[in-house]
Amino acid sequence: MLRTLLASTAILAAPAMADEIWVTNEKDDTISVIDTETLEVTRTISTGQRPRGITFARDHSVVYICASDSDAVQVMDPDSGEILHDLPSGEDPEQFALAPDNRHLYIANEDDAITTVVDTETREVVAQINVGIEPEGMAVSPDGTIAITTSETTNMAHWIDTETQELFANTLVDSRPRHAEFVKDGTELWVSSEIGGTITVFDVETQTEKAKIGFELPRIHPDRVQPVGFEMTADDTHAVVALGPSNHIAFVNAETYEVEDYLLVGRRVWHMEFNEDRSRLFTTNGVSGDVTVVDVAAREAIKTIKVGRFPWGAAFRPTD
Repeated sequence: MLRTLLASTAILAAPAMADEIWVTNEKDDTISVIDTETLEVTRTISTGQRPRGITFARDHSVVYICASDSDAVQVMDPDSGEILHDLPSGEDPEQFALAPDNRHLYIANEDDAITTVVDTETREVVAQINVGIEPEGMAVSPDGTIAITTSETTNMAHWIDTETQELFANTLVDSRPRHAEFVKDGTELWVSSEIGGTITVFDVETQTEKAKIGFELPRIHPDRVQPVGFEMTADDTHAVVALGPSNHIAFVNAETYEVEDYLLVGRRVWHMEFNEDRSRLFTTNGVSGDVTVVDVAAREAIKTIKVGRFPWGAAFRPTD
């Protein structure tokens, strides 16, 4: 009886697990797992060679990792850190996007100028779609009908019909597009251009350019202001944009397309991820090998967390 009571007390007293941010370290072949409450690294997990893109299944039961130099998308059990199996991905997978059906991965293959579509259940390649030279950015619309690949050298966003797995439009953007996101319930597509120094906003229905957002920082040469990854705030009213070797992020009004603020973070800020309620932002800073935690409402950096060498991608995982 006493043993049962003690066991019950122990269960009741067990602390709740905090949510996590998973960060890929491309030079260490690892993932750093950050506790969103304590803001500390709790685990370091080995991966394949040069992990970059990372995303969780919709139910967070597995995590997908672009192991670029292993030419594979690895599927990992997030609880144990065990690699369950690899998915065929084409050569040099860099970024990917999981369709809303939780089944089809759209993968940018930088060396092959193709987008590979993989069925995560059958582990088979569904399609390989010719796109521009050096594809990197990937996005899938909220309704799952359109996939986007951006090609760095061709300077285009390629529009893919996910039913036919064929291109139906190609739209020019500025030099070296790196990242794409559907925003505002899928009515707009935003594409960042690293060397062009801009974000192009497209009307999704017509695939026409709607706006172009530029960035300018005092006392920093324009060549160092390079927009890469970006994410939208909880209410879709603002975007937060990583500006690469300028070591800043920008807060952009998503209605007026005007830059409202800049914030200094780590060196060569590349991508980012929010916590669950989007009150805090975690930026991956490649050259300084750390993550900056940003209070979104205050627009202030509140902590720097050391991770591995050249952190690249980030993904959120709830643990309750």
